[in-house]
Amino acid sequence: MATKKEAKQARRSKRRSHIVKGDRVRVISGNHRDLEGTVTRVMPDKGRVVVEGVNLRKKHQKPSQQNPDGGIVTMEMPVDISNVMLIDPTSGEASRVRIRVESDGTKERIAVKSGNPIPRP
Repeated sequence: MATKKEAKQARRSKRRSHIVKGDRVRVISGNHRDLEGTVTRVMPDKGRVVVEGVNLRKKHQKPSQQNPDGGIVTMEMPVDISNVMLIDPTSGEASRVRIRVESDGTKERIAVKSGNPIPRP
């Protein structure tokens, strides 16, 4: 018998993401709403992304050989993938994404608002 959390993660892992590393995105909900940044990491199994300059947290680190002084380090933590939208590079607005399959079988991301293609980084 799976717990609620395990069932939720299993559903989430089946999702396909239209966001890849290097994309410009805007956060659309939560404490960091309206912030923009570049995706530095995508975690499709957890349904989360790490966005540059968004959801910053401070971590206290003990001194080690790599960091002999120790101290407080600022880290970027992941946000849910449903809370970010791709930014259309031509208009600069956040837009939903549609996938168009070309006649030769290649897939292309299309911004719903403008109809312009969004290139992969």
